[in-house]
Amino acid sequence: MTYPMSRQRRLDPPDELFDDPAPVRPLTFADGHVGWLVRGHAAGRAVLSDPRFSTEPDLQHPLVASRHLPKGRVPPGFFLRMDAPDHTRYRRLLTGHFTVRRMNQLQPRIEEIAATCLDDMERAGPPADLVRDFALPIPSLVICELLGVPYEDRENFQNESARLLRLDSSPGEMESAVDDLVKYFYTLIARKRVEPANDLLTGLIGGGELEDDEIAGMGFLLLVAGHETTANMLALGTFALLEHPEQLALVRDDPAVIDNAVEELLRYLSIIHVGPTRTAVEDVVIEGTTIRAGECVALSIPAANRDPSRFADPCALDVRQPAGSHLSFGHGIHQCLGQQLARIEMRVAYPALLRRFPSLRLAVPAEEVPMRADMSIYGVHSLRVTW
Repeated sequence: MTYPMSRQRRLDPPDELFDDPAPVRPLTFADGHVGWLVRGHAAGRAVLSDPRFSTEPDLQHPLVASRHLPKGRVPPGFFLRMDAPDHTRYRRLLTGHFTVRRMNQLQPRIEEIAATCLDDMERAGPPADLVRDFALPIPSLVICELLGVPYEDRENFQNESARLLRLDSSPGEMESAVDDLVKYFYTLIARKRVEPANDLLTGLIGGGELEDDEIAGMGFLLLVAGHETTANMLALGTFALLEHPEQLALVRDDPAVIDNAVEELLRYLSIIHVGPTRTAVEDVVIEGTTIRAGECVALSIPAANRDPSRFADPCALDVRQPAGSHLSFGHGIHQCLGQQLARIEMRVAYPALLRRFPSLRLAVPAEEVPMRADMSIYGVHSLRVTW
């Protein structure tokens, strides 16, 4: 089989992922390499936590023909695509900036940003595009303030992020987007050496352990990951709740539900649409299947998060169902560094939106909502709502 992309229902993974119950099954990659699809929850955790699987980009094979940067084109500091000890070195420099305590300290500012977005929506009146007016501005402004990126530059970095994430972007287009974002960070770094501020980029510069190209690569990774994923969860999560009004009412009316509701939406929606991939550097047995050295493995996070051996009634959205062991933030050493920030943004944004506009509803038929099936991070391109 090839990697399944076509969704039969907007909020569900492709049916083909569930045709065969085997947790590990053969998969043909876009370049003809024959590797493996991991779709079971336990198998996914095993692969993600096993150092015998490498994330180095030059060892990977593409799931989509165009989505493969030339060898050596991943920038220094882009630690998401590095193994230990390089990954360990970069992540250690950032861990202190993303502790639960520090992220909790940001909650009042996140509440203020969400309230401002809602005020603007209310002032403008319905209808509104929830992506443009709410879901995208909140995480974009938060990560800009955290990193020290001018928010007025958002159109540029949002456009470059979109180029990187489009499934039909050519290798040349992806390479150009990477180069443009890295150059942008070089400019920011030079400015902060002259005019330091109280932000993460200034802290990395002042630490003296990194070269400018490494700081630029780290900044690029944090900026793209820090706004794209949460923005899509906020918009797609709202769409899912609007399609499940009884669940929406629980999130809106019961403050005790929100923590688990966020975890359940993360599990149910699983917005990582393509990959991640890992390549075995030696023979490894996963759930009884031997994966040979050099063979590439693609993990389906949507399938793992709907594994009936791990989750009761996995295809149902139930905001009261314990869902804390989902793999939406990954697992092992590459588990999402900013997951606590994302959780706080969602815990703030969903109830704030639904309580401000208790009659919130779609302004277009559900089947007309444009889905991000053409992007590596799933979601909606826009979400027209009224109240």
